[in-house]
Amino acid sequence: MLMPKNHSGHPSALPHQSPGLSVAAYQPLDAAAVHRIAQAAFDVLARSGMAVHSDTALEAFHRAGAEIDRENRIVRLSRALVEDAVASNPSSVTLYSRDGECDTVLEGQRVHYATGGTAIYVLDPDTGQRRDSTLQDVILNARLVDVLENIHAFTLNVFPHDVQHKDDIDVNRFFHALEHTTKHVMGGPYSLAGCRKTVRMAELIAGGAEALRRRPFISFITLIISPFKIDRDYGEMTCYLAREGLPVVVPTEPICGTTAPVTLAGNILMHVAETLAGIALVQCVNRGAPGICGSVGSITNLNTMDHLGGPIERAMISAAVAQMAQHFELPLYSTAGTTDAKAVNVQTAYESALSNALVALSGANFIHDAAGLMESDLTVSYEKLVIDNEILGMCQRVLRGIEVTEETLAADLMIEKGPSEDYMMEDHTLDFMRTEFFVPQLANRDKRELMQSDDDALARAKKFVQEIRSAPAASRLDSRVRTRILETFPEIQSPLPL
Repeated sequence: MLMPKNHSGHPSALPHQSPGLSVAAYQPLDAAAVHRIAQAAFDVLARSGMAVHSDTALEAFHRAGAEIDRENRIVRLSRALVEDAVASNPSSVTLYSRDGECDTVLEGQRVHYATGGTAIYVLDPDTGQRRDSTLQDVILNARLVDVLENIHAFTLNVFPHDVQHKDDIDVNRFFHALEHTTKHVMGGPYSLAGCRKTVRMAELIAGGAEALRRRPFISFITLIISPFKIDRDYGEMTCYLAREGLPVVVPTEPICGTTAPVTLAGNILMHVAETLAGIALVQCVNRGAPGICGSVGSITNLNTMDHLGGPIERAMISAAVAQMAQHFELPLYSTAGTTDAKAVNVQTAYESALSNALVALSGANFIHDAAGLMESDLTVSYEKLVIDNEILGMCQRVLRGIEVTEETLAADLMIEKGPSEDYMMEDHTLDFMRTEFFVPQLANRDKRELMQSDDDALARAKKFVQEIRSAPAASRLDSRVRTRILETFPEIQSPLPL
């Protein structure tokens, strides 16, 4: 394992490993820009509005007093309606783990990291070649996340190509994730029927509907379609989840130069306006329901007009949207850690590290895609997942900052020791040596003469992946509950061997 284990089987926590460290050191917007974007978002929603193709969403907006153009299905949201929705949406949403060891509290400037992306490919850990992802990959990702101490939640990150029926995808993905990690599981549903089945399954695990609402250990991602569209399926699922009172992320994915203005400021404005419309929908359906803002946008490759995953501007956009979420006092689902590299290489490292650091320093609450994702969000690499865990550990150490107390300054010790004395055997050194520094498990800090030719960070990551694969995959579900779930949902498949 990468970290020592305590008696519960979870990584022993050092101060910089705890989830939810709070910071806002990187703020690309000044106060005037934050105010200007907020006012412009209200104006856009009131004057241009949203195209709404869900009948349930349209009626919810109508009941709340929005201006409805039924012929064109355009909904215009007044500033008063949006401000009321912001006021009624919880400013703090907790995404619970099942064992209570890694709850993620989304509020203010508290920072957490998760996987994400729903990639359609993986880099096979045996061959290194790209292939279609399967249920086996859902399982292996869950098992890795379960033991990687700097990844606080499992956002379902691969699509299971071996599940054929659309309505069976959600219950299969969530079941195999929940069976292999006790961390919070979040995912984007593929159908309303599948979403309903997943909620019912989670209720069985929780011990009832009310128990799940009290401590929701699953949450869902719907989507606002840029520019300014709530489609039928996502709209219906958002309304269903809002009625159920379960956490629902309403993210938006505007891309500079294609589905959004080419400027960063224009992209940020579209982000804010669209996700506020999503929050408004959640609150129009069920006042007080736990809605979560979402930011997943990026920029365009101007040579090909393709979406890009790794540009530094993507991190800047995410950091700016974090400022806006903090302005509105809304919990935020953000994006970082992605790369356009096709293999685990130098580009992978610097794009992922820089974006994770910048977005973490902005105080974004829930940074998804933070580990494992590559190739413009199409592919997951297991080795990158493990390497990114180490990058996130370094980010956590930065967020913790430098503690200045009488004890850490050690001025009295310096005076007592005087010039020319070392500190190696002092009690002060022993007291702080294990907590003051982030100690990497992958990076090789040995002298050149002591290094083995195949003992670099990538080789160590590959070894760790193979150790997890070769270990027995114990179920994290109660055996009776597991049996009941499989009897209730016969569409849950056993994964095919790779």
